[in-house]
Amino acid sequence: MGDKVGGNVGGGVVQAFDAHARSYDKLVAANPGYHDHLRLTTRRMGLPDRGAGLRLLDLGCGTGASTAALLDAAPEAEVVAVDASQEMLAQARRKVWPPRVRFVYANAENLGDKVEGPFDGILAAYLLRNLTDRDGALRIFHDLLAPGAPLALHEYSVRDSLRARFMWTSVCWTVIIPMGRVRAGSADLYRYLWRSVRGFDGVTALCSRMGDAGFVDLRVQTFPGWQHGIVHTFLGRRPGGPPPGTDGEAATPPEGLPAAEGQAPADEDD
Repeated sequence: MGDKVGGNVGGGVVQAFDAHARSYDKLVAANPGYHDHLRLTTRRMGLPDRGAGLRLLDLGCGTGASTAALLDAAPEAEVVAVDASQEMLAQARRKVWPPRVRFVYANAENLGDKVEGPFDGILAAYLLRNLTDRDGALRIFHDLLAPGAPLALHEYSVRDSLRARFMWTSVCWTVIIPMGRVRAGSADLYRYLWRSVRGFDGVTALCSRMGDAGFVDLRVQTFPGWQHGIVHTFLGRRPGGPPPGTDGEAATPPEGLPAAEGQAPADEDD
Protein backbone atom coordinates (compact mmCIF):
# COMPACT_ATOMS: atom_id res chain seq x y z
CA MET A 1 0.00 0.00 0.00
CA GLY A 2 0.96 3.60 0.03
CA ASP A 3 -0.35 6.18 -2.36
CA LYS A 4 -0.53 9.93 -2.18
CA VAL A 5 -1.44 12.89 -4.29
CA GLY A 6 0.58 16.00 -4.79
CA GLY A 7 0.32 17.15 -8.35
CA ASN A 8 -1.74 17.77 -11.46
CA VAL A 9 -3.96 14.71 -11.12
CA GLY A 10 -7.59 14.39 -12.03
CA GLY A 11 -10.01 15.95 -9.59
CA GLY A 12 -11.63 12.58 -8.94
CA VAL A 13 -8.39 11.13 -7.64
CA VAL A 14 -7.83 14.08 -5.30
CA GLN A 15 -11.40 13.75 -4.05
CA ALA A 16 -10.80 10.05 -3.39
CA PHE A 17 -7.77 10.86 -1.25
CA ASP A 18 -9.80 13.48 0.59
CA ALA A 19 -12.48 10.87 1.30
CA HIS A 20 -9.96 8.30 2.57
CA ALA A 21 -7.76 10.67 4.58
CA ARG A 22 -9.12 9.68 7.99
CA SER A 23 -8.49 5.96 7.46
CA TYR A 24 -5.27 6.32 5.48
CA ASP A 25 -2.79 5.95 8.34
CA LYS A 26 -4.44 2.77 9.60
CA LEU A 27 -4.35 1.24 6.15
CA VAL A 28 -0.68 1.97 5.44
CA ALA A 29 0.24 0.80 8.95
CA ALA A 30 -0.98 -2.65 7.88
CA ASN A 31 1.65 -2.71 5.12
CA PRO A 32 4.79 -4.42 6.51
CA GLY A 33 7.82 -2.24 5.97
CA TYR A 34 5.95 0.86 4.76
CA HIS A 35 7.56 3.31 7.18
CA ASP A 36 10.90 1.48 7.28
CA HIS A 37 11.16 1.66 3.50
CA LEU A 38 10.47 5.39 3.45
CA ARG A 39 13.22 5.89 6.03
CA LEU A 40 15.58 3.76 3.97
CA THR A 41 14.91 5.92 0.90
CA THR A 42 15.73 9.10 2.83
CA ARG A 43 18.97 7.54 4.07
CA ARG A 44 19.83 6.62 0.49
CA MET A 45 19.71 10.32 -0.42
CA GLY A 46 23.13 10.77 1.20
CA LEU A 47 22.15 13.86 3.19
CA PRO A 48 24.70 15.26 5.65
CA ASP A 49 24.46 13.97 9.20
CA ARG A 50 21.47 15.56 11.02
CA GLY A 51 20.87 17.96 8.12
CA ALA A 52 21.68 21.20 9.93
CA GLY A 53 21.15 24.17 7.61
CA LEU A 54 19.42 22.18 4.87
CA ARG A 55 16.10 23.00 3.21
CA LEU A 56 14.26 19.87 2.07
CA LEU A 57 11.07 19.50 0.04
CA ASP A 58 8.62 16.65 0.58
CA LEU A 59 6.32 16.42 -2.44
CA GLY A 60 3.10 14.45 -2.06
CA CYS A 61 3.48 14.37 1.71
CA GLY A 62 0.02 12.92 2.34
CA THR A 63 -0.59 12.53 6.07
CA GLY A 64 3.09 13.07 6.86
CA ALA A 65 4.72 9.62 6.74
CA SER A 66 7.31 10.76 4.21
CA THR A 67 7.84 14.00 6.17
CA ALA A 68 8.66 11.94 9.26
CA ALA A 69 11.06 9.85 7.19
CA LEU A 70 12.91 12.97 6.02
CA LEU A 71 13.19 14.17 9.60
CA ASP A 72 14.55 10.78 10.61
CA ALA A 73 17.40 11.24 8.13
CA ALA A 74 17.89 14.97 8.72
CA PRO A 75 16.30 15.98 12.06
CA GLU A 76 17.78 19.49 12.03
CA ALA A 77 16.69 20.36 8.48
CA GLU A 78 13.89 22.70 7.47
CA VAL A 79 11.19 20.70 5.68
CA VAL A 80 8.50 22.07 3.38
CA ALA A 81 5.82 19.39 2.88
CA VAL A 82 3.38 19.74 -0.03
CA ASP A 83 0.20 17.92 -1.04
CA ALA A 84 -2.81 18.55 -3.29
CA SER A 85 -5.31 16.95 -0.92
CA GLN A 86 -6.66 19.33 1.72
CA GLU A 87 -7.91 16.47 3.90
CA MET A 88 -4.62 14.58 3.82
CA LEU A 89 -2.85 17.79 4.86
CA ALA A 90 -5.37 18.28 7.65
CA GLN A 91 -4.47 14.85 9.02
CA ALA A 92 -0.76 15.67 8.76
CA ARG A 93 -1.14 19.00 10.56
CA ARG A 94 -2.87 17.30 13.51
CA LYS A 95 0.39 15.54 14.36
CA VAL A 96 3.22 16.98 16.43
CA TRP A 97 6.03 18.47 14.34
CA PRO A 98 9.09 20.58 15.09
CA PRO A 99 8.74 24.26 14.16
CA ARG A 100 11.01 23.75 11.13
CA VAL A 101 8.25 21.79 9.34
CA ARG A 102 5.75 23.69 7.18
CA PHE A 103 2.81 22.17 5.26
CA VAL A 104 1.70 23.73 1.97
CA TYR A 105 -1.37 23.08 -0.17
CA ALA A 106 -0.22 22.97 -3.80
CA ASN A 107 0.03 20.82 -6.89
CA ALA A 108 2.58 20.46 -9.68
CA GLU A 109 0.90 23.14 -11.77
CA ASN A 110 1.24 25.89 -9.15
CA LEU A 111 4.20 24.53 -7.19
CA GLY A 112 6.52 27.32 -8.30
CA ASP A 113 4.06 29.90 -6.98
CA LYS A 114 3.70 28.18 -3.60
CA VAL A 115 7.26 27.23 -2.67
CA GLU A 116 10.56 28.93 -3.33
CA GLY A 117 13.82 27.09 -4.02
CA PRO A 118 16.53 26.23 -3.99
CA PHE A 119 16.19 23.06 -1.92
CA ASP A 120 19.01 20.82 -0.77
CA GLY A 121 17.00 17.69 -1.49
CA ILE A 122 13.58 16.59 -2.71
CA LEU A 123 11.65 13.47 -1.75
CA ALA A 124 8.62 12.50 -3.86
CA ALA A 125 7.09 9.32 -2.44
CA TYR A 126 4.30 7.58 -4.36
CA LEU A 127 3.71 10.78 -6.31
CA LEU A 128 4.99 10.84 -9.88
CA ARG A 129 2.74 7.98 -10.98
CA ASN A 130 -0.31 10.09 -10.08
CA LEU A 131 0.68 13.05 -12.26
CA THR A 132 -0.59 13.63 -15.77
CA ASP A 133 2.48 15.60 -16.93
CA ARG A 134 5.30 13.56 -15.45
CA ASP A 135 8.03 15.02 -17.63
CA GLY A 136 6.98 18.56 -16.80
CA ALA A 137 6.88 17.73 -13.10
CA LEU A 138 10.40 16.31 -13.18
CA ARG A 139 11.66 19.49 -14.84
CA ILE A 140 10.01 21.54 -12.08
CA PHE A 141 11.65 19.34 -9.43
CA HIS A 142 15.01 19.80 -11.16
CA ASP A 143 14.67 23.57 -11.20
CA LEU A 144 13.75 23.71 -7.50
CA LEU A 145 16.95 21.92 -6.48
CA ALA A 146 20.26 23.55 -5.62
CA PRO A 147 23.18 22.47 -7.85
CA GLY A 148 24.32 19.03 -6.78
CA ALA A 149 21.23 18.36 -4.64
CA PRO A 150 19.47 14.97 -4.79
CA LEU A 151 16.02 13.92 -5.89
CA ALA A 152 14.61 10.67 -4.49
CA LEU A 153 11.53 9.12 -6.09
CA HIS A 154 10.09 6.42 -3.84
CA GLU A 155 7.78 4.66 -6.24
CA TYR A 156 6.18 1.47 -7.51
CA SER A 157 7.51 0.11 -10.80
CA VAL A 158 6.49 -3.36 -12.03
CA ARG A 159 6.27 -3.10 -15.81
CA ASP A 160 9.73 -4.56 -16.49
CA SER A 161 9.10 -7.76 -14.51
CA LEU A 162 6.46 -10.43 -15.00
CA ARG A 163 7.09 -11.70 -11.46
CA ALA A 164 6.59 -8.21 -9.99
CA ARG A 165 3.35 -7.68 -11.92
CA PHE A 166 2.00 -11.05 -10.79
CA MET A 167 2.93 -10.41 -7.16
CA TRP A 168 1.45 -6.91 -7.24
CA THR A 169 -1.88 -8.08 -8.66
CA SER A 170 -2.05 -10.98 -6.21
CA VAL A 171 -1.43 -8.79 -3.16
CA CYS A 172 -3.85 -6.11 -4.35
CA TRP A 173 -6.79 -8.43 -4.93
CA THR A 174 -6.25 -10.69 -1.92
CA VAL A 175 -5.18 -8.11 0.68
CA ILE A 176 -5.14 -4.41 -0.23
CA ILE A 177 -8.48 -4.02 -2.02
CA PRO A 178 -10.49 -6.15 0.46
CA MET A 179 -8.84 -4.37 3.40
CA GLY A 180 -9.63 -0.97 1.91
CA ARG A 181 -13.26 -1.98 1.50
CA VAL A 182 -13.53 -3.14 5.13
CA ARG A 183 -11.61 -0.32 6.81
CA ALA A 184 -12.56 2.63 4.61
CA GLY A 185 -15.98 1.52 3.39
CA SER A 186 -14.91 1.72 -0.25
CA ALA A 187 -12.27 0.04 -2.39
CA ASP A 188 -12.32 2.57 -5.25
CA LEU A 189 -9.03 4.23 -4.25
CA TYR A 190 -7.27 0.89 -3.93
CA ARG A 191 -8.52 -0.38 -7.27
CA TYR A 192 -7.09 2.83 -8.70
CA LEU A 193 -3.81 2.05 -6.92
CA TRP A 194 -3.68 -1.38 -8.57
CA ARG A 195 -4.42 0.00 -12.04
CA SER A 196 -2.08 2.98 -11.80
CA VAL A 197 0.89 0.85 -10.73
CA ARG A 198 0.26 -1.66 -13.52
CA GLY A 199 0.21 1.15 -16.06
CA PHE A 200 3.17 3.13 -14.75
CA ASP A 201 6.72 3.28 -16.13
CA GLY A 202 9.10 0.41 -15.80
CA VAL A 203 12.46 1.04 -14.15
CA THR A 204 14.13 1.61 -17.51
CA ALA A 205 11.54 4.14 -18.68
CA LEU A 206 11.52 6.07 -15.42
CA CYS A 207 15.31 6.35 -15.39
CA SER A 208 15.10 7.67 -18.95
CA ARG A 209 12.55 10.29 -17.87
CA MET A 210 14.84 11.44 -15.08
CA GLY A 211 17.80 11.69 -17.44
CA ASP A 212 15.74 13.63 -20.00
CA ALA A 213 14.73 16.07 -17.24
CA GLY A 214 18.40 16.82 -16.57
CA PHE A 215 19.19 14.55 -13.61
CA VAL A 216 22.58 12.85 -13.44
CA ASP A 217 24.18 10.08 -11.38
CA LEU A 218 21.01 7.99 -11.58
CA ARG A 219 20.83 5.10 -9.13
CA VAL A 220 18.12 2.54 -8.36
CA GLN A 221 17.55 0.28 -5.37
CA THR A 222 14.61 -1.90 -4.35
CA PHE A 223 13.53 -3.21 -0.94
CA PRO A 224 13.38 -6.52 0.91
CA GLY A 225 10.22 -8.47 1.57
CA TRP A 226 7.16 -8.84 -0.67
CA GLN A 227 7.86 -5.44 -2.24
CA HIS A 228 11.22 -6.57 -3.65
CA GLY A 229 11.24 -5.55 -7.31
CA ILE A 230 7.92 -3.70 -6.83
CA VAL A 231 8.87 -0.57 -4.87
CA HIS A 232 12.13 1.23 -5.65
CA THR A 233 14.21 4.23 -4.71
CA PHE A 234 15.12 6.20 -7.85
CA LEU A 235 17.95 8.62 -7.12
CA GLY A 236 19.36 11.43 -9.21
CA ARG A 237 20.83 14.85 -8.63
CA ARG A 238 20.87 18.21 -10.30
CA PRO A 239 24.28 18.72 -11.91
CA GLY A 240 26.50 21.70 -11.34
CA GLY A 241 27.89 21.28 -7.85
CA PRO A 242 28.69 18.88 -5.03
CA PRO A 243 25.92 17.33 -2.96
CA PRO A 244 24.82 19.52 -0.02
CA GLY A 245 27.04 19.57 3.02
CA THR A 246 30.21 18.40 1.29
CA ASP A 247 31.95 21.81 1.18
CA GLY A 248 33.27 21.07 -2.27
CA GLU A 249 34.89 17.79 -1.29
CA ALA A 250 34.13 14.50 -2.96
CA ALA A 251 30.99 13.05 -1.43
CA THR A 252 30.26 9.42 -0.69
CA PRO A 253 27.77 8.34 -3.37
CA PRO A 254 24.25 7.69 -2.11
CA GLU A 255 23.34 4.06 -1.60
CA GLY A 256 21.94 2.35 -4.67
CA LEU A 257 23.02 0.66 -7.85
CA PRO A 258 23.85 2.71 -10.94
CA ALA A 259 20.74 2.85 -13.06
CA ALA A 260 22.04 0.44 -15.69
CA GLU A 261 22.75 -2.18 -13.02
CA GLY A 262 19.76 -1.48 -10.81
CA GLN A 263 17.08 -2.00 -13.46
CA ALA A 264 14.77 -4.94 -13.06
CA PRO A 265 15.44 -7.29 -15.98
CA ALA A 266 12.68 -7.70 -18.51
CA ASP A 267 11.12 -11.15 -18.49
CA GLU A 268 11.87 -13.25 -21.52
CA ASP A 269 8.24 -14.31 -21.90
CA ASP A 270 6.83 -10.75 -21.78
